[in-house]
Amino acid sequence: MPSLTFSAALDRPELLAEPVREGLERLAPALAAEVRVTPIDASLADTAAFCAAYGVGMDEGANCIVVAGTRGEVTTYAACLVLGTTRADVNGVVRKHLGARRASFAPIDDAVALTGMEYGGITPIGLPEDWVILVDARVAALPAAIVGAGIRGAKLSVPGRVLAALPNAQVLEGLAREFRAG
Repeated sequence: MPSLTFSAALDRPELLAEPVREGLERLAPALAAEVRVTPIDASLADTAAFCAAYGVGMDEGANCIVVAGTRGEVTTYAACLVLGTTRADVNGVVRKHLGARRASFAPIDDAVALTGMEYGGITPIGLPEDWVILVDARVAALPAAIVGAGIRGAKLSVPGRVLAALPNAQVLEGLAREFRAG
């Protein structure tokens, strides 16, 4: 089993997508100092594969999902941060929170172009400034959540309270639901 070696994220800019590095630099220094990064095998970036290969619990990994909400001709983008053991309630909680008539996962090409991050590495740090970041309360309660670093070849370890303190972050109870077996 490969091992993870975390370092201060800003000390390893080569492991961060440019928007992530810039987002960390905009954070309060005390918060940015708590964000750590580790290189990983890029082919194992997807949450389930990463957790299995590196011995990390799915309940320690958080997925950052880009959602597009539409009302009329207006599209609003948001990021949802949910545990790897859950699914975001896009058509219920997210749609209502965005005031959208319809909400769905943003197309991959749009998510990549708008965030400046790689698919499979999108993270809440460094997202466009006008996006809301919806954080499931279970993620905000984690001592350290494992999330993308903006590239597939790295992961961040971020205390849940730091994720909850990101600009435009809103912690929501019930943002996600547990997977159902079968």
